[in-house]
Amino acid sequence: MATFTARLWRGKWQQPLGPALQIPTVTPFGLPATWTPDPNRAVATQAATSVSSVVQPSPSATQNVGLCGAPPLMNILLIGADTRGDNYNYGLADVVRLMRVDFVNPKVTVLEFPRDLWVEIPDIADNLNGQDHEKLNQAYLYGNPGFGYTDDPAQGPGLVARTLTLNFGTQIDHYAAVNMRTFEKMVNAVGGIDVTLPKTVDGRTPEDMNSRLLFKAGTHHLNGTQALTLARIRISGGFARAENQNRVLCALRDQITSPKVVTEIPDLIRAFQGAVQTDLSPEQLGQLACIGTKIPRGNILFASFPAEHFKQARQFDPVFNKRVAVWEVDFDVLRSYVSLFNEGAWPNPVLATLPDNGNKEASFCP
Repeated sequence: MATFTARLWRGKWQQPLGPALQIPTVTPFGLPATWTPDPNRAVATQAATSVSSVVQPSPSATQNVGLCGAPPLMNILLIGADTRGDNYNYGLADVVRLMRVDFVNPKVTVLEFPRDLWVEIPDIADNLNGQDHEKLNQAYLYGNPGFGYTDDPAQGPGLVARTLTLNFGTQIDHYAAVNMRTFEKMVNAVGGIDVTLPKTVDGRTPEDMNSRLLFKAGTHHLNGTQALTLARIRISGGFARAENQNRVLCALRDQITSPKVVTEIPDLIRAFQGAVQTDLSPEQLGQLACIGTKIPRGNILFASFPAEHFKQARQFDPVFNKRVAVWEVDFDVLRSYVSLFNEGAWPNPVLATLPDNGNKEASFCP
């Protein structure tokens, strides 16, 4: 009986919490063999040409099992939805990140995809009178049950994953999407987080001067609502908001892997089962928590496509019958950065140590 119970428990522990991704094999984009992400920038060229001296070989090429009993490499699509409801019927993808977890040479690299990229989205044309392009954040909305423009079992996260792969050649193994209410509950469940801001973040506007939008320079202990507010302030632009989100994510990682919380992780996983869209199993979530305790802060790297490649533009959107704000950018350039990211060859950790010149591509957990 004890053996049967153990097998049953192990089976549930290994059972994915949601439908798996169904991403068709994508033919690699054809790029010149000598292309570098940005040949006009010395730093970017150095990152592309000297990577062999900085980056470890791909873990999949060296062994079959990584630390914590995990596979050598795991690529996870992370989505922050802008809905405050208790379900995932609607909502835009307010945050879109791709996390590459190396379980052999403990390291995490997180790549931000701006939500205002104008992209081709599978499955939507039949529902939008032939229109097959929209903002990236719309893919999540169209894939979830409220709109249901796709038969993808993974719903919104599945459609976002296929959109990223179609447009940029991403490699994605799993997904996790969290709405705002669940995020707040998660932060509160671990006792809040400590965030240190190098400068004041002021999200107040003439229409809303509430002090809740003001975070002065220094260290703050934030509850779930405060952490979400800081992560969503966009008054200084999308790139500045991404930096604040990185600080929140680093602080959340620190709290989850703290001695007083790490032992409670199995209970936390059970508590939030059903409150998150994910195809990760409890076992895999445990592996991620385990590797989190082994990764030095300097091996948690946040990457952004260089801001110099982006230009604010307007695109006519037939859905809204008006011109909407989008990023104008050469997708071939982004695909090449993604190709290097897939191999663990970008961003170069050296970039994170250089003075910020307004186009910084990488940063460590502060």
